[in-house]
Amino acid sequence: MTKEMKRPTSHISGNSIKPALSKAVEFYTDNNRQAYECIHERDEYIDYLESKLSNARPQQALPVVPECVAEWIECVKEKNNNALALLDDDNMPDDVNEWLFFQRNDDNIKLILRAWLDGYTVEKPQLFYLKNKLTTSYLALDTNTGYYEHWGEEIIPKLLKKQGYKISFTQQEIDSMETRSYEQIEVAE
Repeated sequence: MTKEMKRPTSHISGNSIKPALSKAVEFYTDNNRQAYECIHERDEYIDYLESKLSNARPQQALPVVPECVAEWIECVKEKNNNALALLDDDNMPDDVNEWLFFQRNDDNIKLILRAWLDGYTVEKPQLFYLKNKLTTSYLALDTNTGYYEHWGEEIIPKLLKKQGYKISFTQQEIDSMETRSYEQIEVAE
């Protein structure tokens, strides 16, 4: 004999579930809101601590050293990583020796040691155009031939883009040249 099966009756209806679902949604919504508020408060506290820390230790600018000194620092670091070797007169290049011991002596010794410890930025030398006082032409060095040439002012922008020509010079380079009939014009950054 086969038993007849009836569909079970349920006492759960849409109206009886709504309050339970509503409570669950409210529970998760409240917890998410509280979690967001905690995260927001934590972020504000982190910002506060970072601002206190940055105000407590003001950032100092890195020391500025000439290019020859920067090269010397890197050379010494590469060879033996000993700051005292920076002051070794026997191996030091002449231009570094001059800068270190004959220009503002104590200040430069402190500066090179500070650069060793903290890092540094390389000083950009002031550059000058050389304009002939008589002809108003500009001096340019053809780096391929080593000869100096004179160019009109209208050609200078073209030479700036052209490789093989040097049209601006450092004071040290100018001092080693015959430039009596030339006027120095600072190159704007």
